Formats: sequence, structure tokens, C-alpha cells
Amino acid sequence: MILPDKKDSVHRAWLYRTLSHIFDNSFLAGVLAFKGGTAAAMLGYLDRFSLDLDFDFLGESGDIPRARQHMEKIFSLTELTVRDKSAVIPHYILKYPSANDARNTIKIDMALPPPAANSYEPKRFIEIDRIILCQTRDTMVANKLVAVMDRYRKTGKVAGRDMYDVHQFFLKGFSYNEGVIRELSGKEPRAFFSDLIEFVERHITQQVIDQDLNRLLPPEQFKRMRKILKQEALALLRGELRLLSSSPQARGRS
Repeated sequence: MILPDKKDSVHRAWLYRTLSHIFDNSFLAGVLAFKGGTAAAMLGYLDRFSLDLDFDFLGESGDIPRARQHMEKIFSLTELTVRDKSAVIPHYILKYPSANDARNTIKIDMALPPPAANSYEPKRFIEIDRIILCQTRDTMVANKLVAVMDRYRKTGKVAGRDMYDVHQFFLKGFSYNEGVIRELSGKEPRAFFSDLIEFVERHITQQVIDQDLNRLLPPEQFKRMRKILKQEALALLRGELRLLSSSPQARGRS
């Protein structure tokens, strides 16, 4: 995972430490699947920094109290302080020791239940020398595509990093899991991409891009990407829509 600034190495170290402890725990390793921007960055799918840890919870609802106990024991052993947590499922905002003016929080989110169409595979995470169950790449891409609009629907907010990730995934020719798009959006890919293009045109502004990405990219990379991101992402999405419109067999990319 790249660092926007040397001082971000502390946050990265805490991400890696926390992730290692979670998947060294046999119970948690059996009910969690790693996903999201940090997973994608650690696997080399994205070239940006990431701040949080995201998981799919694959256990039963009755496993939640036990998962919470294991997680909170890990936090105690690693000097992580719980600043806030959900009373329903294991969602946490954690604080780690740091200088007063430095970034010092990690958010842990879990999806429960995850989409039935999600697929998973064990992958080796070289930076922490662990084999971890995580979303397959095409599942990550599909969930990110849906997240662009879904985040706005749920919170009224738009994230520039979502647009950056979509741009990077399509620029690299990554495939997407159609079943995830159908399940989460309720639409066929062609209709979904048409709506997504309209949403990006309307809601992804330069301010949205700047506010989110300036924390996640090195300065030179940020300056290079900020002015071209929306235009290039739209071109890639329109290209996918044309492909879907002209050839139903081409869905999901190759």
C-alpha cells in the first residue's frame, strides 16, 4: 500500500497490526472475509492509501456476541481504545497512540449479511505474511460500483475515492460480478450503468474529488489525477455501457 506522506506509515502499521491479530484468531478468521479499499490496495489492485478495515461477516447472527468478545480482547491487547461502537453488530471506531496532531483512528466495518452473490477466495497478503479469505476481485469491483450510488442513498454523501477506485479497476480491465450488481441494485447491468453514468455526471464534483483524494494519494499523483478523474471515469463507464448495449454476451467484461 502506497503512502501519501511518510507520517502515514504509523497508520499503515496499525492497520497491519490489527489485521494480523484479527486473522490470527481462529474464530474471527472463520467468520470474516476481508474486503474494501485496504484489501484491494494490499493485493495491488489499487495504488492509493486506505484508512479503514472492512469485512463481510459470514457467520450466523448468533455468532455476533462471540465475535465482539474476540475483537475487543484484541483491541485491549494491542492498546487500541474503543472510541465508539455499534450496539447491534461489530462496528468500531478505534484510537491508537500517536502524536496529538497526527491521524490516530481506525474504523472497522462489517457487512451483515453480505450479498448472497458475493464470492470469496483465500489470498496471500505479502505485507503481513498471512493467507486471508477475502472477496474475489470481481466481487470487489462490483461492490465498489454499487457503492458509488449506494453511499449517497444511505448517507447523502459522495466519496471521491469510490470514483477513483472505479476508474482504476476499469482502466486495468478488471471484470465485475454481475450477480452482485443485480442483487444490490435490483437492475440489469445495462440499466445500472446508465444510472451510474447519470449519477457521476450530476454528483461527482471537483470539490468531492479534492476533499477525499488529497489524503489518499501522494501530492504529485493527486495533482495529476484530480483534473482528469471524472472525465476519464465517465469515458470508461460509457464504453462499458456501449459494450453491454451492443453485445449481451460481453457482460461482466473479460
